[in-house]
Amino acid sequence: MGGFFGAVSSSDVLLDVFFGTDYHSHLGTRRGGLAAYDPGKGLQREIHNIENSPFRTKFEDIFDEMKGSSCIGCISDYDPQPLLMRSKFGAYAICMVGVVNNKDALIKQYLETTGGHFGAMTGGLVNTTELVAAIINLQDDFISGIKLAQDIIDGTASILILKEGGELIAARDKFGRLPVLLGKKDTGYAVSFESFAFEKVGYESCYELGPGEIVSVTTSGYKVERPALPKMRICSFLWSYYGYPNSVYEGVNVEIMRYLNGKRMAENDMENGELPAVDFVCGVPDSGTPHAIGYSHKSGINFARAFIKYTPTWPRSFMPQNQDQRDIVAKMKQIPVKELIKGKNLMFVDDSIVRGTQMRETVEFLYENGASSVHMRSACPPIMYGCKYLNFSRSTSEMELITRNTIMEIEGEEGFKHLAEYSDGNTERGKKMREAICSKLHLSSLQFQTLDGLVESIGIPRENLCTYCWTGEE
Repeated sequence: MGGFFGAVSSSDVLLDVFFGTDYHSHLGTRRGGLAAYDPGKGLQREIHNIENSPFRTKFEDIFDEMKGSSCIGCISDYDPQPLLMRSKFGAYAICMVGVVNNKDALIKQYLETTGGHFGAMTGGLVNTTELVAAIINLQDDFISGIKLAQDIIDGTASILILKEGGELIAARDKFGRLPVLLGKKDTGYAVSFESFAFEKVGYESCYELGPGEIVSVTTSGYKVERPALPKMRICSFLWSYYGYPNSVYEGVNVEIMRYLNGKRMAENDMENGELPAVDFVCGVPDSGTPHAIGYSHKSGINFARAFIKYTPTWPRSFMPQNQDQRDIVAKMKQIPVKELIKGKNLMFVDDSIVRGTQMRETVEFLYENGASSVHMRSACPPIMYGCKYLNFSRSTSEMELITRNTIMEIEGEEGFKHLAEYSDGNTERGKKMREAICSKLHLSSLQFQTLDGLVESIGIPRENLCTYCWTGEE
């Protein structure tokens, strides 16, 4: 994943972009970067590794080195960015958020047809943002170039460009899987993935780009350079998992959706006679907590924080990339409230279940601290397909998914022909999968939110939501 933030102002705007970019740190763990334009200094750029320390500490001296009335910043889980480019359009800075599935084919085509070249990173890899810039440069202007990139990229690419001269160009990916919003204040405008990021630095939300929409932004306003496309497939996980609680996408607040989603899960359990006999409903922090509060309110079962996540030294923004290290750190962050665990029957709500590795560690941790039983509810339906549009999950194979792995154990590859049945907790296959996962994770019970319940909680028509990871439908 990743996120970007940009601003253009009648005064120096580096401080706004510094904080605005830092507010996207929950979306990526690997690289952070800033680029600025100043009439006297021209384009400037700084990139740092943020795997072992947060964005703000790596860039706290940036104000001695850079300034600009137009700036962009990016948090990236993958390649270093923003990049500074010089082309027939002049010099500019560019960053992008998304994934390019046909990257190798596009690189091959570019090299064979243009005679051009790319800078090679370690292992001969090409920076994805540089590839996007190269595609844009094939056309006669930025807008035509962005349109071409959106048309030929298989995947997702939201793009933010800072032109020499200070103008910004922002483009939302062609199916609107990710948000791009504009904010306004007296001195200028901001562009952001997360709406709360520009609100915290004094901007008011004024416009949300539609799918494939392209806008140019200056201090005097914004201009739609390409109108929104008709088909939207915004990622449902924005609300259930990786969106920040204060943010609003398509008019729907993340935290409110999570309360409604938890309430709907409790209703499901009550209707099906599966409300567990527990002392407390708890959330797996942080994103599982509001789902659990909603569940508690509807079910009448008291909410409690049975363990606290210790974040001062290991916040989400710089978790290690290595999965073994991530598992160890995740366990070290869990600080128990023993009085709420020992001898208690507990139900936890998590935002999702992907591999099940960290959940297994969490359940073992709870039993080690004296829990009598642990029940689990997932705020999402069973994940049956690896995301191919955003790479929000670090799974490299669908067989890493606990659902797929469990189905293989139950009936082999034949089971993959019946994924819809396994997703449904009311079918025999669905019940068997849940029982098998309970056995693996040492759970007393397990249920998943239904797709209908999730869509209802978001409040956006299903045809406008991307639900690929649950249904395989594009």
